[in-house]
Amino acid sequence: MRFGLSEDQKMLGDMLNKYLESNLDLEAIRKFAGNSDHHSSAIWNVLIEQGALGILVPEEYGGSGLSMLHAEVVSEVLGKHIVPVSYLGHAVLAPLAIQHAGSDQQREKLLPEIAAGEVIYGVALTDVVMNRENTQLTINNGKVTGDSTFLIGGQVANKLILATAGTLILVEANAPGVTVETLSTVDKTRDFAVVRLKDAPCEVLGEEGAANDAIETVLNAARINIAADTLGAAEAMFNQAVEYARVREQFDRPIGSFQSIKHILAELITELEPCRSLIWYAAHAYDEVPEEATMMACHAKAHSSEVAKNINRATTEMHGGMGFTDLLGLHFWFKRIEVNRQLLGGPEVTRHYAAVAQGWAPEKMTAA
Repeated sequence: MRFGLSEDQKMLGDMLNKYLESNLDLEAIRKFAGNSDHHSSAIWNVLIEQGALGILVPEEYGGSGLSMLHAEVVSEVLGKHIVPVSYLGHAVLAPLAIQHAGSDQQREKLLPEIAAGEVIYGVALTDVVMNRENTQLTINNGKVTGDSTFLIGGQVANKLILATAGTLILVEANAPGVTVETLSTVDKTRDFAVVRLKDAPCEVLGEEGAANDAIETVLNAARINIAADTLGAAEAMFNQAVEYARVREQFDRPIGSFQSIKHILAELITELEPCRSLIWYAAHAYDEVPEEATMMACHAKAHSSEVAKNINRATTEMHGGMGFTDLLGLHFWFKRIEVNRQLLGGPEVTRHYAAVAQGWAPEKMTAA
């Protein structure tokens, strides 16, 4: 059995990678990081043109109806170039939430606009991963009150999908009673936000309280694509360290010729490459082996986070004092990896969910 990317998956990744190599350099990343709006309209339009926003939208709703592995390929490339767009929330989480929780009428109305990129969706799932004090949403007669933390998509989103207590709801970002506040994180290449709601009009996707399975499915997709984004960023850090080792000289020879540097780089790549297979299999299991989907998605996110953290540290140190400066810009990848590590649960949380999925732990974790 041959396990790897298909030709169309390779082509999808190569096309996007070539465009980003030519159109998103370090100075452009610095510009977006310094703006209040961390969103590239130009790159967003390219994703629309390449059909990337409709990968997980069925063909009957204007999408491509492709696999989770196709979405993983895009996420990996976006992480490699730390692209300032909210692909995860709009193109992965939102369409899956609508497909698995929404009614036929909601699918017909909402999915085509996702594939076409006519609006931008933001998604907040953190409050069902770790129950936090004062974040429970209350739904009453078509209106919702409460706070939803860590909206993926931030202030660029026009429509918001929020999760609470077995229910997924849709809220217009500009509706009365909706306040979207920017949530500051160390990663300035993406937008996150807190949504505050007071008697805001909302639309329940499907039936209230009936979306537990849909939420778990969406969370698995999130874990896989966050892991892919982390893999891309970690690979970029490694490649930059290899290039630096070739050109940086000490004692009239490149530091890459020193045995100690060779050993470090060899150890890093042997840790990194198995992550790729793990994430690929998690994406495969999502579509083809549903009984393993939660376990593999959790392990993919947890393990890639741990490996990437080690690569973060080692490659930054390899650059010496320059590695910690803004001049080289390594901190952009460093911070992307660190935020991904904690997004929707750090390694200890996701491993606990994997244990729950296998029947080894009786309860889900709650925040203190």
